[in-house]
Amino acid sequence: MNIGIRRLKNPFARFIIRFALLIAMAMFAMLVLLYGYAKVMGPPPLKVPVNSTFYGKNNVVIGKSSQTGIRREWVPLEEISPELIEATVAVEDKRFYDHFGFDMKRIFGSALANLKAGAKVEGASTITMQYARNLFLSHEKTWKRKITETLYAIRLELNYSKDEILEGYLNTIYYGHGAYGVEEAAHYYFQKSAKSLTLSEASLLAGIPKGPSHYSPEHSLEKAKHRQETVLEAMSQGGYITEGERERAKTEEIKLNREHEKDKEAAPYFLDAVEEALLNDVNLSPATVEAGGLHVYTTLDPEMQEKAEKWVENTMEDNQELQTAFIAIEPETGAVKALVGGRDYTKSKFNRALQAKRAPGSTFKPLLYYAALEYGFTPSTPLLSEKTTFRFNDGKDTYTPANFENQYANDFITLAQAIALSDNTYAVKTHMLIGQDKLVDTAKKMGITSELSKVPSLALGTEPVTVFDMASAYALLANNGKQAEAHFIEKVTDANGNIIYERKAKPKQVLDEDLSFVTTALLTGMFDPSLNGHTSVTGSSIQHLLTRPMAGKSGTTSTDSWMIGYTPQLVAAVWVGYDKEKKLHNINDTGYAKKIWVNFMEDALKAEPVANFKPTENVIGVRIDPKTGKRATDSCPTSRYAFYVKGSEPNEYCTEHETHTKEQPLPKEEQKKKWWEKLFKRSD
Repeated sequence: MNIGIRRLKNPFARFIIRFALLIAMAMFAMLVLLYGYAKVMGPPPLKVPVNSTFYGKNNVVIGKSSQTGIRREWVPLEEISPELIEATVAVEDKRFYDHFGFDMKRIFGSALANLKAGAKVEGASTITMQYARNLFLSHEKTWKRKITETLYAIRLELNYSKDEILEGYLNTIYYGHGAYGVEEAAHYYFQKSAKSLTLSEASLLAGIPKGPSHYSPEHSLEKAKHRQETVLEAMSQGGYITEGERERAKTEEIKLNREHEKDKEAAPYFLDAVEEALLNDVNLSPATVEAGGLHVYTTLDPEMQEKAEKWVENTMEDNQELQTAFIAIEPETGAVKALVGGRDYTKSKFNRALQAKRAPGSTFKPLLYYAALEYGFTPSTPLLSEKTTFRFNDGKDTYTPANFENQYANDFITLAQAIALSDNTYAVKTHMLIGQDKLVDTAKKMGITSELSKVPSLALGTEPVTVFDMASAYALLANNGKQAEAHFIEKVTDANGNIIYERKAKPKQVLDEDLSFVTTALLTGMFDPSLNGHTSVTGSSIQHLLTRPMAGKSGTTSTDSWMIGYTPQLVAAVWVGYDKEKKLHNINDTGYAKKIWVNFMEDALKAEPVANFKPTENVIGVRIDPKTGKRATDSCPTSRYAFYVKGSEPNEYCTEHETHTKEQPLPKEEQKKKWWEKLFKRSD
């Protein structure tokens, strides 16, 4: 060849040819070096952040998320419409299966076209090069990125098959509106999977990546259709479709999805809790969670969630300032079935059900009275209900609790009546009698994680706690003292279906099962008018709405309104108040929690059979007079069944309602005995 060059008479021509040869040799040498370097480097990592999918009851999808904020779900090539694959290859890189990452013919053609136009009018990137760029998730125009991208493209071609590269490209390319990859794009634009796309839909979708903001059918259907024609023409020229198919696809009506899944995400507060639980409860590494691709099977019941949100909004719609927290738990399993962390997630992501700590008021009393039963109290234990000042801290401090509207019996009342009427004096007396350590220890045993002060007012729920902890404590009672830890996640699998985590925890007996049942029976008194005394039972305003046995307790402070209650199948806890501990305005504010609770419980369980609270083996039911706590006789105007651990039930019959004529008065010694017992002795 050198002899041929020397024979050229024009020295300039010889120079040009020699220079061109040198450039070609240099480029060849550079390509050899690049391919050698790429081979030594081995296959590049292909893992990109993808969606994790969250499922509720019956494997209904309740949400998707990615730590990067990018919505992407990876699907294998066989689950992508063949028409979409063909359309993409035809319009983006028609010689994809013939080149080694670079299409030299296209590169030179593109350079010539750009030179003629005096501007960049045509690109030369192959599918492999675009995939390499997508793996970086960066499109900065620097030499460093271009060189790295080139190396990645070579490494891809040397280490992966064409189908693997094409699958990666289709799962990483951007289709606009936050949708990365064909699966997300198909759902976003057409509300279907990528494998279900028609030729018309596939050709429209394949045209978007060239300019998502320009060719998105949501931005301009006219421009999208024009781009679709280009795609269909390329498919026709490539032999993928016939002329008839091209014409039919071009004229077919496009039905776009106008209600996007991302706008309808269910239970956002619950999903936030699930993502926290992946790290803290399931103990996945941050890297695993961030990579995504997880399938997370949660405890959420979408129907219950919808009902919870409905009753929160319907009940409180006339006061938009008030906030709320709600949680429903299945006591037998500990599964969290519904959760509301606030009125509007878009305005505040603060989860009041899990993160806020508020004074629970009288909803704390069941914990106290369980401790009292352990100490030796029974439902019939009498204490005096009257205004009382308590001294504590070695007599240095005093505390004077007040009943609602300062109403007192000024007489003895039983524990059963005290809890139903929410008598505060009885509660504090009980607390002081059993010892202030006892309530703190019991609360911790029942799952209260907040720090609690050993003070008389703790009996009235003055120490802040979370709604989650309170619901968990009540679930423990509802399950007869067996603790099934409250949780959000049942199972987690990776993208390939391999099980990463599966919940296998078994409930453990934490409380005495007999005393737990007795406490539950006491909590049914909230809805029993036979326990009315110096005031009405606290559930009287909603008792008419109940269609099944329920146990519960309400609580109110100046800034907080609570209602927690349960059936054997379900526990629900509701808090209502203001974020900044502003005082509740009126009776409506304090009544919201009860209304939300009762309407939700009835609605959530309406398709379930009515379940009764079943007494445990060592418990006995006795018909008693509600006022005295003694066994009822036919003379008693009212009576109700109360439950006792066997051996602690009252044996004495009530004589308070028997009639005595003047000729037959009660003996003086009997009157004295009754007075003595009334003042000092228990009637058990």
